[in-house]
Amino acid sequence: MNMRVMTSVKAMQQHALGEKRAGRKIGLVPTMGYLHEGHLSLVALARAHAEVVIVSIFVNPIQFLPGEDLASYPRDFERDRELCTRAGVDLIFCPNPEEMYAADHSVFVEETSLSNVLCGASRSGHFRGVTSVVAKLFNITLPDVAVFGQKDAQQCRVIQRMVRDLNIPVEIIVGPIIREPDGLAMSSRNKYLSPANRKRALCLRRALATAERLVQAGERSIMPVKLAVMAVISEVPEALIDYVVFMDNETLEPVSEIQRPVLAALAVRIGGTRLIDNTILG
Repeated sequence: MNMRVMTSVKAMQQHALGEKRAGRKIGLVPTMGYLHEGHLSLVALARAHAEVVIVSIFVNPIQFLPGEDLASYPRDFERDRELCTRAGVDLIFCPNPEEMYAADHSVFVEETSLSNVLCGASRSGHFRGVTSVVAKLFNITLPDVAVFGQKDAQQCRVIQRMVRDLNIPVEIIVGPIIREPDGLAMSSRNKYLSPANRKRALCLRRALATAERLVQAGERSIMPVKLAVMAVISEVPEALIDYVVFMDNETLEPVSEIQRPVLAALAVRIGGTRLIDNTILG
């Protein structure tokens, strides 16, 4: 069957209802496009859990803050279409902003605990935009399962909490971080990096690898691990740390010792490009 492309909310919803009535399980991979191997790994996960795989491509304006890269965010729909075709996607849902948001839209979905730390601390309102658009995508595509990537660890936790608290009948599956051969976490924003900054960006993975080695060697106190991580990043003068945090992997509460799985998360600006990465310790 040829891959379909839909831009209409109503048509997408009707199609999804038809798949449901036919007894087929739907898997959704929400994206903002400019797809890479990380996204395609999520498509493969969705295919393993569903009979119908939908990829949404939508650069969501309400999750961008003033001065962020909404206008310049990389877009290449024809390339995305080709990648989805090759990956065996059944349908691309790619609405425009006017289709997704009425001119006088005034309803949002907001998570008020997990959203206040990490990226939420420096990007106030970002996660309200994320939860709102994901809730809309769930209502439009009616998935049984939805697949997100661990690179956006906080986003995964926030969406899991939204699904739990609002009793949304969607299973959330989290796929592992997919990296370039040299260790850089795959991201659509890597396109912004100059060749020199691309090399500098490897300090994120080196820093996390340092944390992993220390914990594997028996270190359980967070402070020496954090200092070692920051020292690795500081070796790159052009790297500006937004945050280096160690939190309980489920609750995102700060921790001082590793007694259960801990999320070590970084946000670092390299030449103006904000990059995130993480690993789970313990």
